[in-house]
Amino acid sequence: MTKDNAIWTVGRRKTSVARARLKSGSGKIIVNHKDINEYIVGGPGKVSQALKPLDLIDGRSKFDININVSGGGITGQIGAIAHALSRALCEFDGSLRASLKKEGFLTRDNRMVERKKYGLHKARRGTQFSKR
Repeated sequence: MTKDNAIWTVGRRKTSVARARLKSGSGKIIVNHKDINEYIVGGPGKVSQALKPLDLIDGRSKFDININVSGGGITGQIGAIAHALSRALCEFDGSLRASLKKEGFLTRDNRMVERKKYGLHKARRGTQFSKR
């Protein structure tokens, strides 16, 4: 907690990193100095995917949230936001930990892109075999 009773947490997914600042308020959610609906394009499904931890505890209108997210693409950033929010909610109220953990929001998704190997076209794709 900081001097203004805000909770800062970090969430990660793929190469994206999200820093979330959560404090009690009216339900204003800002991502990179924009409203969340402006920042996350692709329909309300993507926004609700990022805010699933809040929906689980019915807390969308209880908190003011400020999120800084960087790196990766939109899918990774959505996962990082959800991870950071769930960590912040656990820090805010420890009794929420069991329900968030059961839904899998507290586990960092460690799947990353496999690196390209020498002599191959992609990570696993080799050259086409030619009989003649």
